Amino acid sequence: MKYKIEYKASHVDGFQSAGIHCGIKKNNLKDLGLIYCPAPSGVAGVFTQNVTKAAPVTLSENHLSQTLPKAILINSGNANACTGIQGSVDALKSAECLAKQLGINTNEVLVSSTGIIGVPLPMQHLGAGILKISTTLTNSDFEDVSTAIMTTDTYSKSVTATFTIDGREGRITGIAKGSGMIHPNMATMLGFMMTDVQIDSDTLQSLLSETTNKSFNMISVDGDTSTNDMVLAMASGAKHAPKILSQSSKEQFQEVFHALSVELAKLIASDGEGATKLLEMTVKGARSYEDAAKASKSVISSSLVKAAFFGKDANWGRIICAMGYSGALFEPDKVDLQLKSENGILQLMKNGSPLSFNEDHALDVLSPDTILIQANLNDGAYSATAWGCDLTYDYVKINGEYRS
Repeated sequence: MKYKIEYKASHVDGFQSAGIHCGIKKNNLKDLGLIYCPAPSGVAGVFTQNVTKAAPVTLSENHLSQTLPKAILINSGNANACTGIQGSVDALKSAECLAKQLGINTNEVLVSSTGIIGVPLPMQHLGAGILKISTTLTNSDFEDVSTAIMTTDTYSKSVTATFTIDGREGRITGIAKGSGMIHPNMATMLGFMMTDVQIDSDTLQSLLSETTNKSFNMISVDGDTSTNDMVLAMASGAKHAPKILSQSSKEQFQEVFHALSVELAKLIASDGEGATKLLEMTVKGARSYEDAAKASKSVISSSLVKAAFFGKDANWGRIICAMGYSGALFEPDKVDLQLKSENGILQLMKNGSPLSFNEDHALDVLSPDTILIQANLNDGAYSATAWGCDLTYDYVKINGEYRS
């Protein structure tokens, strides 16, 4: 199947959107986004497995279980998490207010928030913002929304894929935010996928859940699973777009949906707070996908591994150590290990035995901003890839000053 991926937030037929400043953030930065689809064909969502779920997560899960939502309201600067009963009241009020403005039912509104935990929403600003944003909806791209959902992100994250299925051209645009508190579990930071294909909610939910497990759930910045993580997918069912009905069309759509999700996941990992490098860990030759996934994600989650790559230090024992405590089943004396970048390949292990290497060559390989870590367990036919970033001084600085 042929498809084209571009790093931008293109318009998708059947959707309207807007992003504005409503007063939650300082310096007139955008902090409120809205995505609206008047007649969706399918909606799906995955949510954080953190027991301490934020009020908007609980509300959105509930609304999604009841009906086919038409609107997604997102605010940044305040997570509305750990805010008690008042947080639930405020989340519901936000949905009620937007529903009234759009002329839809309250349970047709999904709410998402990101920012500081433990601080009540400034409803005077948010309420006025909802009134304003509902009148500024346009058929343009999603760039304003992509900007409005940022917190410590250094850039907005958006990807668009165009493809053809059964002779019909379709499009998916995905936007996401995430820089810190990234260690998803059946969810991701915040991610929103909009497509024009005709697909029902059950099929879309199955596709989203499976894709999330192999993309967003395979990234880690700091090992913290957020209280607010969610990914929402919405399909407008535009008349000209592909119909996802047959098994063949489902497989083709899943291929491009997965590819787009992986690109978004990599953007999030590379923008980890204070990060200077994107780390991509691939484990192949595993007995099962689960073993490969456990081993690969354990490596990119290790603070010692992450710190070594920041220092351009080929301290590969930390990689093997992280694989060993991952819970994956493998035989250490069969493992091959190498590091790879645009500057070359550094072979480290063969059949569980260390290989000598030149320190100058190692420094050269570890200098670029993308490093591939590749392990072959030589024990099966399964593989998995995870993405992370290095751990720098700036990570501590950013998080030490987050509230100020």
